[in-house]
Amino acid sequence: MKRQTFIRCMTAAGTALLLASCAHREDAQAVLHEADQAMGGANLKTLSYAASGTGGTFGQAYQPGGAWPRINVTSFTRVLDYENGALREESVRTRAEPTGGGALPLMGTGEQRTNAYLRGNYAWSMAGANAAGSPGSVDGRVHDLWTTPHGVIKAAMKNKATLHMEGGKRVVSFSEPGRFRADAWIGADGMVERVNSVQSNPVLGDMPTVTTYSGYRDYGGVKFPTRIQQSQGGFPVLDLEVKEVRPNAPAGIELPASVPSFTERVASEKAADGVWFLGGGTHNSVLIEMRDHLILVESPLYDGRALAVLAEAKRLAPGKPIRWVIDSHHHFDHSGGLRTAAAEGATLVTSEQARPWFEQVLANPNSISPDALAKSGRKPQLTGVNGQRSFSDGARTVDVYMIEDSVHARGFMMVWLPKERLLIEADAFTPGPPNAPPPAQPNANQVNLVSNIERLKLNPERILPLHGRMAPATELYAAVGRRS
Repeated sequence: MKRQTFIRCMTAAGTALLLASCAHREDAQAVLHEADQAMGGANLKTLSYAASGTGGTFGQAYQPGGAWPRINVTSFTRVLDYENGALREESVRTRAEPTGGGALPLMGTGEQRTNAYLRGNYAWSMAGANAAGSPGSVDGRVHDLWTTPHGVIKAAMKNKATLHMEGGKRVVSFSEPGRFRADAWIGADGMVERVNSVQSNPVLGDMPTVTTYSGYRDYGGVKFPTRIQQSQGGFPVLDLEVKEVRPNAPAGIELPASVPSFTERVASEKAADGVWFLGGGTHNSVLIEMRDHLILVESPLYDGRALAVLAEAKRLAPGKPIRWVIDSHHHFDHSGGLRTAAAEGATLVTSEQARPWFEQVLANPNSISPDALAKSGRKPQLTGVNGQRSFSDGARTVDVYMIEDSVHARGFMMVWLPKERLLIEADAFTPGPPNAPPPAQPNANQVNLVSNIERLKLNPERILPLHGRMAPATELYAAVGRRS
């Protein structure tokens, strides 16, 4: 009798939980429908807005684990095409502080113009009339499209959001499979006030993003915020004042024919016996063959690029394990493949200054879109460089030195092969076109690199930059107005 009573009670409890869950889903859809109507999103297919403000250069902190460098955003435009899952973003940015990384010109020396595109499962940028595929950017741009005020409502409706109350506010929660998960706060007036989301990042793993929307105004029956604030990884990336909004304006975001066929290509070039320069993309690596193992300098960007580099390394020197992977510095474009290298069993060589931070972030889960490290089940192994460290097999020596007093990064490292007189460095010197005249004003990063070369009494014959082409060291000295 007691057993039957227990079973009936458990069945009733289960039914109640199921009904409660269904009720929450129905309530969520009702709240989302209400918000869609209140914001004028029911017939909204496209929307464009223009803004300006401030922000931060994501992933380019001067100090490992520090805030993103502050920037001024003098122009910011987004075109959102909800009907076709497409986005176009264009911006003009300048530095607001002298230190930190990124492609922005140094403080007071110019501006950076960027563009970013998405359509469906493809991301790209444009350089003139040429499209450059960017598969590593797809997740982020999908996130940006579907966490906008109207986009998050549409995505929540599609993905069967649930509803709960938090601090007296209605919160709808959902996941965009393989891309991100989100909680959207909806006010009593039906406006989206905040979106807390988590997306996958090659360095941080599951990365939190917080976006707030305020100061809604009516634009031809469509409500849109006049202020947008966003932080990623705990630090601000955008604080925008919206100047113009155009609902249902033509989007015209078409997928270039070359983008779907884009693949990461690694072009290997012999720099010396047992030393290969691995180019073919925006970021380079260098492979160094030792007696019974390999050293790889730089595993950049994301799994896609890093896996292609590792495959080429194995092809060039079959049968030898990659024992060490040296990371030039902690900026995300240069360290985005460290998880991939750790999944291969390589020990990661970072600056001692960055090592504790890397140990922390590389231990983060990557549950949204599991990467090579998450799939491998390995625990990353790291070792630090404090000032200088040498690796040798008795025949070849590889020296790692700190680049001191750089405005680009703390814990900034370069690699020196004394026998071959090859210097490997990132971001301090990127060679221009061959035979180009030197700049009218020397670049501070290049001047600093020369200063460090002279401090260490190095005598490089060639530079192997981790952006651009191999170049004779004479080009570096010419760029700073010096003879080698």
